[in-house]
Amino acid sequence: MLNHILPPDTQAILLLCASFGQNRQIEPLPLTLGEYNLLTDWLRENQMRPADLLETTAKAQLQKITHNKLNPDRLLALLERGAMLSFAVEKWTSRGLWILGRSDAKYPKRFKQILKHSAPAIIYGVGNAELLSLGGLAIVGSRDVDEDIIHYTRKVAQTCSQQSIQVISGGARGIDQESMLGILDHGGTSIGVLADNLTKAAVNSKYRSSIQEGRLTLISSYDPDAGFNTGNAMGRNKYIYSLADYALVVNSTFGKGGTWAGAVEALSKLKEIPIFVKMASSVPEGNQQLYNQGAKPFPSDFENGNLRQMLTQTITDFESVKNEVNQVDTQLSLL
Repeated sequence: MLNHILPPDTQAILLLCASFGQNRQIEPLPLTLGEYNLLTDWLRENQMRPADLLETTAKAQLQKITHNKLNPDRLLALLERGAMLSFAVEKWTSRGLWILGRSDAKYPKRFKQILKHSAPAIIYGVGNAELLSLGGLAIVGSRDVDEDIIHYTRKVAQTCSQQSIQVISGGARGIDQESMLGILDHGGTSIGVLADNLTKAAVNSKYRSSIQEGRLTLISSYDPDAGFNTGNAMGRNKYIYSLADYALVVNSTFGKGGTWAGAVEALSKLKEIPIFVKMASSVPEGNQQLYNQGAKPFPSDFENGNLRQMLTQTITDFESVKNEVNQVDTQLSLL
């Protein structure tokens, strides 16, 4: 459990970016991530930190901002929401939640290293925050699944548990929940990166004991009481991948859905994270297309050896074959 007393920087970031359970269209409009990044650039230029905006001198300083996307009056109105901040933080912490700002020492370094300016300004969470730095295997897939897919997913999760590999997923119905519950049922650890209803999930009977045992952490970059929103679900995909060392797409529908969009985004923008796809037995068109775009085949014999070594070897073999093909293409172009 993290300390409930928020550092001044985190207080300022919350005041600027959080909706405190209200509609984000109610004025003053909380800053978007892009707007907050513009403000942090201005703070750095003026050798200031977010906490400095809580000082009485902040009003005069903010009036000097000339960027057309940063209205000083709007910023001041956001910073004056102290009563809302106190009420919201008391409500969240009474339910066991904690809050991390991007300047917080416990904020996941993986987010900053991989996502850089796309790292969320605020993370709300429940459970053992130390798990956020452990890496592991992200397992993602569709909501609608059959028994064979569930069995496969749970086998992968069980193997991860046996080999002390953490599972990171999105907490949605289907593959996400099956992978998380699969590893938790076998004593392993997991992170769920949620797009909605963190406060409800925190007290869900499926998760409660694992949270209390320090084996499950649930986080969200969205208001803890926010309902489902397709944009939020899409937006959180990159956070799932960024907390992992590798990722497995169990099944995906070609050209549509959050699993497809997240995997394509990861393949094009998150080059540090090797993406694997299930290519055993019946292969969905989405998986085949992801493979065609650079995803690697997940080892079919994953239960029969050191999974980390298998994944590393697959990456090496895959790159070797790709280099050979590129050399042949180059030679042909010279003919």
